[in-house]
Amino acid sequence: MTALSFTQIEQLQKFSDCIVLHPQIKTIFNDFDELRLNRNFQSDQQCMLLTGDTGVGKSHLINHYKKRTLASQNYGRESMPVLVSRISSGKGLDATLTQMLMDLELFGSHQRKSRGYATDLRKKLVDNLVKANVELIIINEFQELIEFKIIQKRQLIANALKYISEEAKVPIVLVGMPWAEQIAEEPQWSSRLVRRRKLEYFSLKNDRKYFQNYLNGLAKHMPFSEPPKLGSQQLSIPLFAASRGENRILKHLLLEALKIALSNDFDTLNREHFSEAYSQIFNIDVDDKNSLNPFKQPVNEIEISEVIKPSRYNSNAMSAEDMLIARVFSKPQTLAQLLSK
Repeated sequence: MTALSFTQIEQLQKFSDCIVLHPQIKTIFNDFDELRLNRNFQSDQQCMLLTGDTGVGKSHLINHYKKRTLASQNYGRESMPVLVSRISSGKGLDATLTQMLMDLELFGSHQRKSRGYATDLRKKLVDNLVKANVELIIINEFQELIEFKIIQKRQLIANALKYISEEAKVPIVLVGMPWAEQIAEEPQWSSRLVRRRKLEYFSLKNDRKYFQNYLNGLAKHMPFSEPPKLGSQQLSIPLFAASRGENRILKHLLLEALKIALSNDFDTLNREHFSEAYSQIFNIDVDDKNSLNPFKQPVNEIEISEVIKPSRYNSNAMSAEDMLIARVFSKPQTLAQLLSK
């Protein structure tokens, strides 16, 4: 592979960062807009729960919304209309509030803990949210705050966030894995989480056309004079087989294929680029005839597997290792077999 030019690197970065506003994304972005609007005339803030399994694109979505908001509005340098914070694994409520203050760039990590620290921390956050004109708080990886915690601790978390939302008059979006839905069971949140959305994996069985339209949308972000026909059967079926409907793997595969094409001065993408990209990502010999590389198989022989059960959290498990249960995929089958059921 030849070295990439500065322009080609920029083209790859631009594609990596792109987002296709397919209907699921449009609905969620509209929810965010409505929450920000409604806060102006509602004393009791509406909040939202957004869940989705690993690799569906939750983080990419919320970061794009923040960028879009900043680009579309005239905000001062000290304003932050959308605050996005992430929960660190194994951290508790105080660490989360500290991280939110640090994300506002108004707080140092040198503060010492003292009596009444938690209450002071909540009040400090409320004051700074008001000063920064924050209109929406998005807390990512929210399941980290409720995993392995008893009901009483989950209630404390719910109470603290309720206080912050009410006092700062800012709606909160909780984003996390499917089991983050447990927070919706808390009395303090059951009526506040007015909007609840799930970002789903793509499915050929349920909506093949939806996936093809998404691929065509991604193709338009590629640096070619004529977008490649990613939505065609010759490419969409092996792309789905390789990714199993997971957006993260799909984007990795497309980015690697694009890099191969650009580095060899091709003006489009073909199955050979994808075949090489698949081999590199999944560590398979590209010349191995026994490997089930979907880009080397006839379309009608490609076996497809879809998610049939999402990841879940078993709070009744006897050990911590058994609490997180992995997603379940369907038995591999051809497209004809998949669509016949």
